[in-house]
Amino acid sequence: MARLARFVFGLGLGLLVQGAPAFAQSGALPDAEPKVQASFIAEHEGVTPGGKVTVALRELIREKWHTYWVNPGDSGAPTVINWQLPEGWSAAPPQFPYPERIPVGPLMNFGYENEVVLLSEITAPASATPGQTATLEADVMWLVCSDVCIPEETHLSLPLPVAADAPPSGEHAELFAAARAKLPHASPWTARYQASDTRFGLLLEAPELATARPKSAVFYPYADGMVQPPAAQNAGTSSAGLVLNSTPGWKMTTAEKRSAVETIKGILVLTGSDGRVDALDLEAVPGVVPAASLALAGDSNLGLLSAMLLAILGGLILNLMPCVFPVLSMKALALAAKRDAPDAARASALAYGAGVLASFAALAGVLIALQAGGQAVGWGFQLQQPLFVTVLALLMFAIGLNLSGLYEVSGGALSGAGEKLTRTSGAAGSFFTGVLAVVVATPCTAPFMGAAMGYALTQDAVFALAVFLALGIGFALPFVLLGFFPRALGFLPKPGPWMTSLRQILAFPMYGAAIWLVWVFSLQVGPDAVFIPLFSALALAFGLWAFGRAQRAEGFGRKAGLATAAAAVLVAAVLTSITASFSPAPSRDQQQASAESTIPYEPYTAARLEALRNEGRPVFINATAAWCITCLVNDRVALSSDGLKNAFADHKVAALKADWTNQNPEITALLAAQQRSGVPLYLYYAPGAQAPVVLPQILTESIVLAALNG
Repeated sequence: MARLARFVFGLGLGLLVQGAPAFAQSGALPDAEPKVQASFIAEHEGVTPGGKVTVALRELIREKWHTYWVNPGDSGAPTVINWQLPEGWSAAPPQFPYPERIPVGPLMNFGYENEVVLLSEITAPASATPGQTATLEADVMWLVCSDVCIPEETHLSLPLPVAADAPPSGEHAELFAAARAKLPHASPWTARYQASDTRFGLLLEAPELATARPKSAVFYPYADGMVQPPAAQNAGTSSAGLVLNSTPGWKMTTAEKRSAVETIKGILVLTGSDGRVDALDLEAVPGVVPAASLALAGDSNLGLLSAMLLAILGGLILNLMPCVFPVLSMKALALAAKRDAPDAARASALAYGAGVLASFAALAGVLIALQAGGQAVGWGFQLQQPLFVTVLALLMFAIGLNLSGLYEVSGGALSGAGEKLTRTSGAAGSFFTGVLAVVVATPCTAPFMGAAMGYALTQDAVFALAVFLALGIGFALPFVLLGFFPRALGFLPKPGPWMTSLRQILAFPMYGAAIWLVWVFSLQVGPDAVFIPLFSALALAFGLWAFGRAQRAEGFGRKAGLATAAAAVLVAAVLTSITASFSPAPSRDQQQASAESTIPYEPYTAARLEALRNEGRPVFINATAAWCITCLVNDRVALSSDGLKNAFADHKVAALKADWTNQNPEITALLAAQQRSGVPLYLYYAPGAQAPVVLPQILTESIVLAALNG
C-alpha cells in the first residue's frame, strides 16, 4: 500500500508539474502506444529446490522519455513490481542501478533513459519438485515522462523450470553483467556531511582520491529533502578526501529540521579518469566538511575548444598587461631595426614565437607534475616562492642595466663573428626574448584567461597542454604576424638615434619591476630579510659593470675584468640561494595590508564567509596577491574611492580579502570552486543567493556598483 500511495502521489505531482504546460499548448494527449516495453528475463535456465535465481525486469524506454529511480527527484515515482508467486516462493525488493540527472524545465529528475534493468532475487521453496515448471507473475507499474507524464502498467509472467541443476543462460549473460556493473556497492570509505542554511557539504574520507582525481562525482540521496535536486553539485578534492558541495533540501534548511536528521543514506556516483563509473552506497554521519582545494577534472562547464578559444583571446590581451610591456617594447624595438630586412624579421618572429610556446609548454609541464604530486597550485604559483621572486627581480635589474648601456650581451667576441653566427645569435636572442616575456607575464592574468586556466588545470595532461599552448599562440600572435607582413613593418619608423634613446628609457620600467618584486619579497618573508636581494643586486651590478669594462678592454685588463665579473656574479648567486630556505612570514593584519583601499576588509576564511551568509549579509570577496599587477591596478582604479566605501556601508556589504601572496589552501579552494587557477578573482554574494556573481578581472568602480545594486 505504501508503494502504491507513493506511486499515485508521484503520478499526480508529475502530471501537474510536467504535463500541464504541454496539455495547455497542444490540447491533446500523446499517442496511445506504450512508451516502455517491459519484459522478465531469468539469469538461469531454471532454479533448484530451495535455490535462488535472479530475474531482470528490462524496460526499453522510448526516445526522449524517462522512468524513475528510488528517489525520483523533483517529481515522479519509481517502478513498482507486485509479485504473484506460487505458494512458498518469495521475492526480494528490486535492485535499482545508479540513475542519471534528467533536467525537465526548472526541475531535476533522477531516473533512466533508453533502457534500464532492475534485478530481483527469487527464492524457491525447498519443497519445489524437480521437473515441474513454476510460473512467476507480477503486476508492474511505472511512470514514464517527457513533456507529460503517463502511468503505464502491464502484467508479466515468466515460466521457470525447477531442476536438480540450473545452469546460467548464456544468451543473456552480457545483460546481467552490465546490470550488475551499474548497481551500487558498499563504500569502502566512511562519509560525513555538514549542512547549514545555505550549504550542504559531503566528505568521502578517501585521501587517495586526491591522487586518482576522478572526473566527476554526483550524490543521490535515497530520501528526498536532503539536497535540492536541481542545485549544482560542485565536487573537488582535499587532503581529507573527496568533497562535494551543493544546496540543502527542505529537510535541512533550518537548525531544527537538521537536528531531526541523524544520518543521510545515498549513493555517490564517481566517474574515473578512465571513464569507469562506480556507485558507492554510503551512510554519512554529521561532521565537519572542509573546503575542496582542487575541482574535479570534469567539473568545468567549458569544453576543450571553448577553453582554447578563451586562452587565445586571453593571450592576445595579456600583451597589454603592464608587467609585459617593457619586454614587448624591446621586441618592437628589435623588429623596427629589421624593417628593411623582411627575411630577418620573419626569422626573428618565428624564434620569438618558438620561445613563447616552449615556455608555456614547460610551465604547463611543471604545473601538471606538481598537481600530480598532490600540490594545489595555479597560474602565477612560482611567484609564491621567495627564491623565484628574487631571481626574477635580479633578472629585471640586469636587463635594465643592459638597456642603460652598462654592458652588452652581444658585444666582445661576438662583434667580429661572421654573418651566419650573427643571424644565429639574433634568432637565439628572439627565442629568449619570448621566454623572458612569458616569465614576466606570470604575475598578470588577462580577461578570459581565468576560465581557460581553471579548465586546463582540472583536465588530464593532454588537454591541459593544449590550453596552455593556445594561450601561448595568442600571446605570440601579434609579433609573429608583424614579422610575416612586411607592409606592417613599413609603418615602423626607420632606425636612427631615437632607438638608443628609447632603449635607455625602457630601462626604467625594468628597474621599477625589480623594485616591485623586492617589495613582494618583503611581504612574503618579512622586511628583515630584504637586505639579501638588495645585496645580491649590488653584487650583480658590480659584476655587470666589470663585465662591461672587460668588453671594451684588451689583454690583461680584459681577463681581469671577466674574472672580477665572475666572482661578483658568484657572490650574487650565493646570496640569492639563501632565499630558497625562507619560509613565509606570519600573515599580517589584512586591514593594514589594504591601507591604500578605503574598503574595510576582513581576512577571508571559508568559515567567515559561511557565517556572514548565514546572517543574510551581502559579501564581496577580493582574491588578490601582492605579485599580481592586475590586482594592484584594480585596487587603485576601482576599489579605492570614497563613493565605493559609502556604497559598501549603505548596503552593509561585508568585504573579505583573500590574500594569495603566499600559499593558502583555503584560498586555493575558493579559486578552484569558481573554476579559476589564479588571481584576480572578484565575487559578490547577494543576500540569499545560492551562487556568487563573478565580476570581470579588469574592474571599474561602476561594475562593482552595478553588482551591489543588483
